[in-house]
Amino acid sequence: MPFQFDNTYLKLDKGLFSIINPTEVNDPNLALFNTALANQLGLDITELDEQTLADYFSGNKLIDGSQPIAQAYAGHQFGHFNKLGDGRAILLGEHITSDGNRFDIQLKGSGITPYSRRGDGRATLSSMLREYVISESMFFLGIPTTRSLAVVSTGENIYREGALPGAVLTRIAASHIRVGTFQYVRNFHSKEVLQEFTSYTIQRHYPELLSAENPALALLKTVMNEQIKLIVNWMRVGFIHGVMNTDNTSIAGETIDYGPCAFMNVYNPKTVFSSIDQDGRYAFDNQPNIALWNITRLAEALLPLIDNNTDNAIEKAKNILETFQLQFNEIWLAMMRKKLGITDIQEEDELLISSLLDWMHLNKADYTNTFIQLSVPDFSISEIYTQKTFITWLTNWKKRINAGKEIPETALELMQSCNPVYIPRNHTVEAALKLAQKKGDLTLFNQLLKILSKPYDYQDMNHFYQAAPQQDEECYKTYCGT
Repeated sequence: MPFQFDNTYLKLDKGLFSIINPTEVNDPNLALFNTALANQLGLDITELDEQTLADYFSGNKLIDGSQPIAQAYAGHQFGHFNKLGDGRAILLGEHITSDGNRFDIQLKGSGITPYSRRGDGRATLSSMLREYVISESMFFLGIPTTRSLAVVSTGENIYREGALPGAVLTRIAASHIRVGTFQYVRNFHSKEVLQEFTSYTIQRHYPELLSAENPALALLKTVMNEQIKLIVNWMRVGFIHGVMNTDNTSIAGETIDYGPCAFMNVYNPKTVFSSIDQDGRYAFDNQPNIALWNITRLAEALLPLIDNNTDNAIEKAKNILETFQLQFNEIWLAMMRKKLGITDIQEEDELLISSLLDWMHLNKADYTNTFIQLSVPDFSISEIYTQKTFITWLTNWKKRINAGKEIPETALELMQSCNPVYIPRNHTVEAALKLAQKKGDLTLFNQLLKILSKPYDYQDMNHFYQAAPQQDEECYKTYCGT
């Protein structure tokens, strides 16, 4: 395999990982391979047949230069602190592209590790295909994300609610360093190891911070800013992560872990999809609050490096964290202005935005399609957009962007650049996964992938993939793949 592996994580303290090989599977078969991503990574696989690729990406055969490890980390899961780690994933190494970019290559569903905690270390075909399609959709939506290089079916049954076909997914990430990794180092290792690990993280992701007066404090601020931008991007397209635990909060600012996640159809700020989120901790509108909560846990982990005096360290960290809400509000408002084609700033914009969202909530309007309705004046797939209250809001909006009767072309271009036509509608994803899981047929899945690869294509609109689900399909729940 043409990977160019480096393995810098192995140079860190040995307590941060366990050296372990993937567990072999019975009958690996290549279900999906992301050729476009392989090309971006500089991987030339033209001389490799499908069976060889299946052997490599199932873990049956180790790639030259790889040094497999399972990473240790901790995390607050639904607010409760736990000692965790890669329970069903193995990091093969760090691939370096020709332009010097570094990416983790990880096998997910690759067998039991020292951190499996009574789990089987495996993954179902359905859950791995789901991560593949949603992570790829996020990439084409322009949202920072881990990506999927391959899915290999294993020829083995995995037992969840019943016997299900198993699979291994190859995940690509800037790294798998999480807020939970810092929590693990802070709670179970020395200050010296924390310093070494923090320096490593800064060097890997934000080398410009090495010369900062207080690198640990600068890292806290930078990671907070990246999380703010990420969450705003999620909310732009109606994405609900579903399990924003600290172990799923990437230091690199990428979306990671596509377990109980989904995209909102009907606009309701309290929308929750995860079957285990009974109290709405990770609801759509609570995601900013949880992001701040998670970053506060990062601040706690970094306190010994921020200042030798604990009180001073706390005060310095608080000064950073207290800017979160203001920054988030500014970036969120800027995003919503773009969704409405507004290019300048006026105080009444907040009222204009909130009144639209209130109307959408009251009338159970589809989040994505409402903004398509505004972006394409002759588009309509629902009678609610003929309501008098909506027409009144529409008139006020047009006045705001100086449109008169015609919406300026510049406003439409701006709106169409950030309002997607296509998102992974839950019912279309489930239909594709059902066919793949029961019959091994990826026809619908590949059709969906093709549609989602052009989410802003306003020239070729396909109403089937834009349509919201029927009422009986709306009670949608997602489940953790373990």
